[in-house]
Amino acid sequence: MYVGKLVELAETEELYVNPKHPYTEALLSAVPKPDPRLSSRGQGIILEGDVADPSRPPSGCYFHPRCRYTQERCSRKLLPCATSGPGISSPATSPNN
Repeated sequence: MYVGKLVELAETEELYVNPKHPYTEALLSAVPKPDPRLSSRGQGIILEGDVADPSRPPSGCYFHPRCRYTQERCSRKLLPCATSGPGISSPATSPNN
């Protein structure tokens, strides 16, 4: 969840291995690794800007002002949450997915 909105829904293993939403990707990058030498994700993602005010959220995706992958459509329309699973598409994704 980001500012009270569900951003991604997935099976646990799929979420950790292949996050679809940029906010999920950023959250998982912040989790300490027991042995950093074994980390495949590299450095943590540092989010720029401030968390949106829930009483005055930005237009479109609430995360778009802080997202490193933002596109014009992100500021215009609130897309459904990112989901993963057989036959399910993900409208909000990082370019790695």
